[in-house]
Amino acid sequence: MPFNNPPNHPPPRLRRRSLLLAAAGTVAAPYCRANASDYPNKPIKLVVPFPPGGSVDTVARTLAPQLQLQLNQPVVIENRPGANSVIGAQSVKRAPPDGYTILLNASLQVVNPLIMTSTTYDQDKDFAPITYVGALPQLVLVSANSPYNTLKDMLEDARKRPGEVQWATAAYGAAGHLAAELLASRAQVKMPIVPYKGGSPALNDLIGGHVHAMIEPMASAYPQVKGGRLKALAVTTAKRLPDLPDLPTVAESGFNGFDMPSWYGFWAPTGTPAAAVARINAEVRTAMQAPAVVTKFSSMFFQPVASSPTEFSTFIQRETSLYKDLVATAKIKVED
Repeated sequence: MPFNNPPNHPPPRLRRRSLLLAAAGTVAAPYCRANASDYPNKPIKLVVPFPPGGSVDTVARTLAPQLQLQLNQPVVIENRPGANSVIGAQSVKRAPPDGYTILLNASLQVVNPLIMTSTTYDQDKDFAPITYVGALPQLVLVSANSPYNTLKDMLEDARKRPGEVQWATAAYGAAGHLAAELLASRAQVKMPIVPYKGGSPALNDLIGGHVHAMIEPMASAYPQVKGGRLKALAVTTAKRLPDLPDLPTVAESGFNGFDMPSWYGFWAPTGTPAAAVARINAEVRTAMQAPAVVTKFSSMFFQPVASSPTEFSTFIQRETSLYKDLVATAKIKVED
């Protein structure tokens, strides 16, 4: 196969996501393909700024085969992990803006410029939004052998042993990290963060008992729970998941209004022709209705959106405002 390798988010976040879903309409809604008849005529590189096995990589590998079929060109996944996803993002920023190098990243794409001590890229000036793909619920996780059976168990132990109960995180500023910081802040417990270069190595250490807890998106977390290697203590969405009716939400566990999913989007380098952006946007929206993609996304609880570029740009601006508040409150900074 050619592809290979702020504090307390309130109900307005839920309303905003619902509005975007409504605005996007069905994921296969037509979007302008004018002047794109000769694009693409060679392989497209899809940069994933994390190692294989994490949630971003899983979303990429779900979409890439279908996009390849639709575009009749190879869609080559290139994993470029490191530096909090900055290495991959910068490689796309520096790529020719011709539509043949695109980025799939999570909300960390927006958070990085807010937490880095030096400017790595300008989210607004260096990248062209293509589409908000969708969002994933996140799980609060512990090892299958952990003594914690509820979120209350874990937080009570963390309160008794300040600084000893540790969070693993896929990267500083990732959705799981921000959710962990928000939860610890609201619970008034001190839980140090142990950063990794992606969700997969962090999950492996959590399974092995080298760290105590983690908040990670469903795409990479749920298979480990289903396989009996991890326990889920809570879900970070405002409501319980229909397929996991016995799993309480963080909000139900004493943190009213808590809602922190992980969201994903496609970007291109600034200057990429509008026709190429429109073509990729349209093909992603079509791909998300393909039976294999629908089945896979459903199995990992992915909530599809597939917005227009303009809708995605507006969403990014609103999310940036929320993250600025959370980063300031939690005093999150990365010495890069």
